[in-house]
Amino acid sequence: MNFVKNKTMGIFNLFKNKSNQNILDYKSKGAIILDVRTRQEYNTGAIKGSKHIALQDLPNHILALQKLNTPFIVCCASGLRSSRATKLLISKNIDAINGGGWQSLACKIK
Repeated sequence: MNFVKNKTMGIFNLFKNKSNQNILDYKSKGAIILDVRTRQEYNTGAIKGSKHIALQDLPNHILALQKLNTPFIVCCASGLRSSRATKLLISKNIDAINGGGWQSLACKIK
């Protein structure tokens, strides 16, 4: 039973490590950190140098983001809104990856 539990944890760690590596790969390509939380949330703390566009406003900024021609690492508070934002960006041919929660992301990109 312990073997199965450890094997399962190993599988989860594989996905986590792959995700971390993808984030670092994007960062090395000059990706912009895009925070899609509300302005109020963003003002309480954010990753230094990140760009803020609230999720509900993101559709109004697609053309400007496309013109930047750069990849994005998208974050929010927990990863839910950044997942939705990432899907939207990708559907508009913008290179993006979901970075999850901003505080967790900040630790991954140090």
